[in-house]
Amino acid sequence: MLSRIVKGSNFLSAQSRFSQLVASRSFHASKQANKVFGTQPLKGKEAPSNLRDKYDVIDHVYDAVVVGAGGAGLRAAMGLSQAGFKTACVSKLFPTRSHTVAAQGGINAALGNMGKDDWRWHMYDTVKGSDWLGDQDAIHYMCREAPKAVIELEHMGLPFSRTENGTIFQRPFGGQSLEYGKGGQALRTCAAADRTGHAMLHTMYGNSLKYDTSFLIEYFVLDLLMEDGVCRGIIAMNQEDGSIHRILAKNTVIATGGYGRAYFSATSAHTCTGDGNAMVSRAGLPLQDLEFVQFHPTGIYGAGCLMTEGCRGEGGLLINGEGERFMERYAPTAKELASRDVVSRSMTMEIREGRGAGPLKDHIYLQLSHLPPALLHERLPGISETAYIFAGVDVTKSPIPVLPTVHYNMGGIPTRYTGEVLTVDENGNDKVVPGLYAAGEAASVSVHGANRLGANSLLDLVVFGRAAALDIASKHSPNEQQKELDPSTGYQSIQDVEKMRTANGTLRSSEIRLNMQKAMQEHASVFRTQDVLDEGVEKMKKVSESFANIRIEDRSLIWNTDMLEALELRNLLTNANQTIISAANRKESRGAHSREDYPERDDVNWMKHTLSYQKDVTDSVDLKFRNVISETLDEAECKTVPPAKRVY
Repeated sequence: MLSRIVKGSNFLSAQSRFSQLVASRSFHASKQANKVFGTQPLKGKEAPSNLRDKYDVIDHVYDAVVVGAGGAGLRAAMGLSQAGFKTACVSKLFPTRSHTVAAQGGINAALGNMGKDDWRWHMYDTVKGSDWLGDQDAIHYMCREAPKAVIELEHMGLPFSRTENGTIFQRPFGGQSLEYGKGGQALRTCAAADRTGHAMLHTMYGNSLKYDTSFLIEYFVLDLLMEDGVCRGIIAMNQEDGSIHRILAKNTVIATGGYGRAYFSATSAHTCTGDGNAMVSRAGLPLQDLEFVQFHPTGIYGAGCLMTEGCRGEGGLLINGEGERFMERYAPTAKELASRDVVSRSMTMEIREGRGAGPLKDHIYLQLSHLPPALLHERLPGISETAYIFAGVDVTKSPIPVLPTVHYNMGGIPTRYTGEVLTVDENGNDKVVPGLYAAGEAASVSVHGANRLGANSLLDLVVFGRAAALDIASKHSPNEQQKELDPSTGYQSIQDVEKMRTANGTLRSSEIRLNMQKAMQEHASVFRTQDVLDEGVEKMKKVSESFANIRIEDRSLIWNTDMLEALELRNLLTNANQTIISAANRKESRGAHSREDYPERDDVNWMKHTLSYQKDVTDSVDLKFRNVISETLDEAECKTVPPAKRVY
């Protein structure tokens, strides 16, 4: 058994002994009696003895705990710490390696720096982009708060690109219009060249440290700690030494991102495994609208690396194998700047009909060579570099081979616009889960509905990470008294870890993961039919059953990446199963869910959110539904957008 973490007075001596170290380091040092994170020592005490079988288990108490250190997690943690709450931010990665760092194009806000604009037009575009599955109260809130949120980021130090008069530069992006779709293309997307997510993540991490957020870095969160339907905190494993940490908190914010790695080809990092979604699912709570998976039109052919929509916003063209600018046939007005689901389907149609590019006619070209090299250097420097590394293309001379690639999950943990997580009661009415919040790609607020508009994701992160912090601060005070955790809470999670660590089957996690990714890529892709989806459901059922036969080679507790990948695979399977079953059940085409056998949107029967339940990867998936919220927060301030045919 590992050496025990000492408690009581020893922690006080450890604190004074390492005070200089704390002042000079912003993340942890590892010693038996000292665990330092952020700018504060991590204090704790040993958990009750019945939990300490083979693992050290340490209990901690915070006002709030945030799971995930991407854009949403950092904004929530910063807001909570700024309001005086003792806040822990737990991340399986160093914060600036979170996947927000890969966001390129920008963040939408109706600032009007490049011409007239209005947040109500932005709201209209977002509702239309969602194919009327978005909740209009949440969309109203997000678009109204967008300018304020972006100005806050600018004041924090985010280095936005600038116009000649010094204001924040804004570029055109897909699905963004003026005058409720009647006034042409909007310039609404605030950008820091083509590295906006990178700039945002570093800015917010620095600000989180300024307000003394405690960071638990490279801790893998296993489960929520639920007692009598109330979220009491989380249980996590320190990847460095295998110790288990129960973190009691009055409020828990899930900000763990999406699960793009359920698919074979994705722009997502390998760490995007839907951990928060799966934790919520194991707690018996629903996930919402997982059938809606966005395929970004321009991932590099073969590599999957993202070529930002900003390429097309700056004037890039999509060209088929015959040299034709084909988007004029599919979206005569918006062309390359139609919404992402429309562009991805158009590209797939071109390839299917034999007009693809390359020797196999299996991809499309993104042409930037007609743009001035100076503009490419200033506005798209990262794209130029990425295209050269991963496609061997000099963008000033040759087109980039691209293909629609899994990019974003519109579905996730259902929440209110305040960030509060929702379930439904026995009468089908919305019911808030006490103590639990979610924000970012992990959440389904739902501002994106059936299809997200480009550059609304970074906005979603900032607005709803901020909203969760504001809501908690409005309802709670720092240092509120909390009753102790039940000694047995979290015991099942430790048993699950031990079972996984000692698993002695015949299949490696990489084999099972590849089978899952291929099944999802083949059966839940851009175009879907009932037969293909049903076949995918059966394949995924067999893949999930094979998880019981997993083998872990590494039996240690120190940086056991073999076991951690298996735990991530369990989370991916939970998300993948609910995605494909929800897709097979939805008998219509809406947004990113495109059914060849049901080509029309069916508002009468299907303008509703899917709720899916599955506690274990081998359990059956149960489906329920909840209504889409079609009313805004204030009809006098912003009118409801009635359903209409979606054309660009």
